[in-house]
Amino acid sequence: MIRKAFKMKVYPDRIKEYTKRHNPIWKELESVLKNHGVHNYSIFFDDKTHSLFGYAEIESEEEWKAISDTKICKKWWDYMADIMETTSDNSPVSIDLKSVFYMP
Repeated sequence: MIRKAFKMKVYPDRIKEYTKRHNPIWKELESVLKNHGVHNYSIFFDDKTHSLFGYAEIESEEEWKAISDTKICKKWWDYMADIMETTSDNSPVSIDLKSVFYMP
């Protein structure tokens, strides 16, 4: 299992809407994530910086990257684009974080 961590950013005063849209997450998107080997996926929020910290355990980087090619993922990105920083294809601006400590 690969532990993956990354940062994204939600627009100021949009965390309530961001949280609402994730609870519950679309069943079809949840299925795609699970079918692509994603486990224990969590997102945390830092209210001082409006940063989102994502953590997921994944089976492979290739399967993780393949999620972005699915129709439901692209639809989700379009749905979320008005409340967070995104790229030109509406994917979230995401910065991978490097592990510096791990205690199993």
